[in-house]
Amino acid sequence: MAISLAALLGVNSLKLSKAGVAETTWHQDINWVAVTELEDPQRFLNGGELILTTGLRLKSAPEQRRFVRQVQRAGAVGIGFGVGLSHDAVPPALLAEANRWGLPVVEVPYETPFIAITKLVADAQSADHYSKLERLIAGHQILARALLTGGGLAELLKQLGSMLRTDIALTQFTAQLYNSSAAAPIADSWSSFPIPTGRRDACTLWVRQPFEDTGIVGYAQNLISVELNNMVKQRQSQRALCGQVLEDVIHGALETSEAQRRLAGVGINSTRKNVVLLAVSPAHHKALGSTSVPRALEGAVAAVVGKDLVVVINDDGGAAPALARQLSDHLAEAGIHATIGIGGAYTKPNGLRWSYFEARDAAGHGLPVNEPERLSLTSLLLASEDVPLADMAHESLNPLRAFDAAHGAELMTTLESYLTNNGSVAAVAEQLTLHRNTVRYRLAQITELTGYDPSVTPDRVQLWLALAVARLSARQGK
Repeated sequence: MAISLAALLGVNSLKLSKAGVAETTWHQDINWVAVTELEDPQRFLNGGELILTTGLRLKSAPEQRRFVRQVQRAGAVGIGFGVGLSHDAVPPALLAEANRWGLPVVEVPYETPFIAITKLVADAQSADHYSKLERLIAGHQILARALLTGGGLAELLKQLGSMLRTDIALTQFTAQLYNSSAAAPIADSWSSFPIPTGRRDACTLWVRQPFEDTGIVGYAQNLISVELNNMVKQRQSQRALCGQVLEDVIHGALETSEAQRRLAGVGINSTRKNVVLLAVSPAHHKALGSTSVPRALEGAVAAVVGKDLVVVINDDGGAAPALARQLSDHLAEAGIHATIGIGGAYTKPNGLRWSYFEARDAAGHGLPVNEPERLSLTSLLLASEDVPLADMAHESLNPLRAFDAAHGAELMTTLESYLTNNGSVAAVAEQLTLHRNTVRYRLAQITELTGYDPSVTPDRVQLWLALAVARLSARQGK
């Protein structure tokens, strides 16, 4: 261990004696020993040294007092004054000035070489350094064992906090991955250490002050970085697996009992109400598969369906909007600009399908967070892979689109306006600034091209449904 002036005086072989009354740094560890006969050694000192001198150049009282002030300003822990050469005893002026500034002075007898004191301090420093290395290596082993024996990130951070004897927290984006304290970390009273993961994930290790870092924090940063990268790979695999199950359920490819069994296998209890949160991000869809979720959603089942992130929460619908906002904020913090759609709360596998299509429909509204509307007939029909509704819609409307493209006409616009205005020719004419006869002529063209007469109720339903499907498909990127 490092040695102090008080400990040095306890070494009988050195025969040192206390020469003054100052004890300010009496028990402070000596960083090093500096032997000097300079009148002004201040610029060669770093602080924490024991200054050994025989006072060869300190002939006068002013020189002796100036010497004390200089070494005291440099942060020395004390002066060891060698007697029997230049001075028979410690000069009174030097001693008085040292007492005035609270700087301890010890008398070194003639028969004690300065090298003996230097060697003793060096040996103590070496032993202290070796002891610290031993503790550091032991700490490395404890942290690695905590991580590799199944304890995971939480056990590693728990052990780190025990070593540093303080609170530990780990944050990533808006999520708090771990915190041994009830209080959130703040910069004023916590030290922050970035965790490198190779991704833009703003992961930070927080350590509450005060604490003594012997180098263990740097090692912990590397271990945490490795574990977080492993967690990313695990998330990707788990979400891909859950996504396969959800896709089969969404497509209606499973019997109810088989769907329930497979959903239970990935952690979804379909006998209770579940809500689907759907995150859509065309620009950052690749990141959705590996990014973390807010802490409030850690217990939910996350999956990748197509290019979207699906989060299934067990909820009656009351908490879903708040959780969706947390997810939106979390993804935004991660640099992922996503649109969140919320589905309804339903039981059974079919209910999960309905919630998914509601969430997809809601996400098409384009707001950061979109709450569900009443499940529409169109959405229900789209939820069934057995009904080729999209193909039927294209077959009905493609002749109009082709005619508009070829002739610069506005038959599609006219049809939408006619159906929106409940079949009122007058309202369409006013809305589109057309003559009523022009509207009637266009409606006749629509009948001729599609085979459906917008003025006849069954045909009007067919055209309305085709337009609704076209709009929904466009929003969902089908």
